[in-house]
Amino acid sequence: MSRNHFEYHRGHRIGWLRAAVLGANDGTISIASLIVGIAAAGASRNSILMTGVAALVASTMSMAAGEYVSVQSQADTEKADIAREKAELDSYPEAEAAELTAIYVERGLSDELAAQVSKRMMEVDALGTHAREELGITDALRAQPLQAAFASAIFFAIGAVIPLIAALISTEAWIVEITAATALLTLVTLGSLAAYAGGAPIIRGAVRVAFWGALALAITTLVGRLFGIAV
Repeated sequence: MSRNHFEYHRGHRIGWLRAAVLGANDGTISIASLIVGIAAAGASRNSILMTGVAALVASTMSMAAGEYVSVQSQADTEKADIAREKAELDSYPEAEAAELTAIYVERGLSDELAAQVSKRMMEVDALGTHAREELGITDALRAQPLQAAFASAIFFAIGAVIPLIAALISTEAWIVEITAATALLTLVTLGSLAAYAGGAPIIRGAVRVAFWGALALAITTLVGRLFGIAV
């Protein structure tokens, strides 16, 4: 008895997932490290909170702008490559067909079958086929600057708010410990969720994120205590 075969892939998530994970992790690590660093240096509670809020706003905007510029550069390159490919298809269709056939032969098809597949694909969607097969550009993986910028900004702010709340509700004497513990717990959660969403091992993802977060927190705490300068 035949059954419907359903496959579930996560490749379509890679664009926003990368930006979201980067934004949330960066928000948590950056703001938590800043808080524990200046708290360890002896800054007052008000100074810590004011600095944290200012850093959250400035870093959120910087994150969005940086992500947009970076991904837009990738998008511009993709557009230029596709435009060049379109011009080549218009000017040298036979050569492009032969090039596509060679790609299919290299992937394991016989010369005859590769020529047939190439001819059919050129008839259906020549530009899309060459973009995918020759340039490696697909709809699922194409650069989307605005999506990446919004995802980075929103998730950075979400990640950054958590250590700020921890610092707000903790006593001044325990700001370093409570903020650091909260940040590490958040990073473990984020690493687990990101790994789950991407189909990767959850424990490995959580440990990887937590390790780098703990390292950043430890270094900034050490630096703050070494200098001991109140902000």
